[in-house]
Amino acid sequence: MTGTSLTEGRVRSADGTIIAYERSGEGPPIVLVGGAFNDRSTTRALAAALAPNFTVFGYDRRGRGDSGDSGDTAPYAVQREIEDIAALVGAAGGAAHLYGLSSGAILAALATAAGLPVTGLALFEPPFTVGPHAGSRRPIAGRLAELLAADRRADAVECFMVEAVGLPAEQVRGMRQQPMWPGLEALAPTLVHDTTITGDGGLPADRLAAIDVPTVVVDSTASPQWLRDATRATAEAVPGARYVSLEGGFHEVPPERLAAELRRGLIG
Repeated sequence: MTGTSLTEGRVRSADGTIIAYERSGEGPPIVLVGGAFNDRSTTRALAAALAPNFTVFGYDRRGRGDSGDSGDTAPYAVQREIEDIAALVGAAGGAAHLYGLSSGAILAALATAAGLPVTGLALFEPPFTVGPHAGSRRPIAGRLAELLAADRRADAVECFMVEAVGLPAEQVRGMRQQPMWPGLEALAPTLVHDTTITGDGGLPADRLAAIDVPTVVVDSTASPQWLRDATRATAEAVPGARYVSLEGGFHEVPPERLAAELRRGLIG
């Protein structure tokens, strides 16, 4: 982060897992919750864009980067990741905004609904399946676990890309030759975490209705319609939430554009 002071830290979650984070910027705290194939390095561009207005906490979700593996302490459960966020909010001073991307958006929403001291919530394209897409996703966490137990990481990545993301199998097979592929394989074990969070894709309307903090829900104009429908449905399920579409690419918006919207939505 050029021109931005960056400090690293560690915090211990409730089950003893060590969660690594980095802190930058000045202002009200915000914790960035990444999605599949994300660690704190993938949120740095957004963190840099937010740093003039927020104290930003980017972290490695458990099992990624420098954070501990949930298998070191107990079998994976979504509640453990909510406890990780609680520990980070504690490190941020006891209350913080949350921003979540994709499966991380679902996780951030569930953490807020569970009553964590969240002051504002921003969600980017939570991958629920709603409307005509409802019921189209089959849970694949078990299948991924089988592939990973057999040390078939490449096949696990392909399974996730095809079944969860919706990319054509031919396109994913071509990706195996690209420089990014080894990094995807390195994070493959955590795909079980993400697919456990998303489950069958159903929108948890009752839990979303429990969110009582200012909320902005964002999608990209270039994302597939099922993701945009999910984003709108999420905003409709959260009381008082604001739905915003921003010009961007597939499942992403340029960091400066997204940061500007988060500033408006969370601190005015």
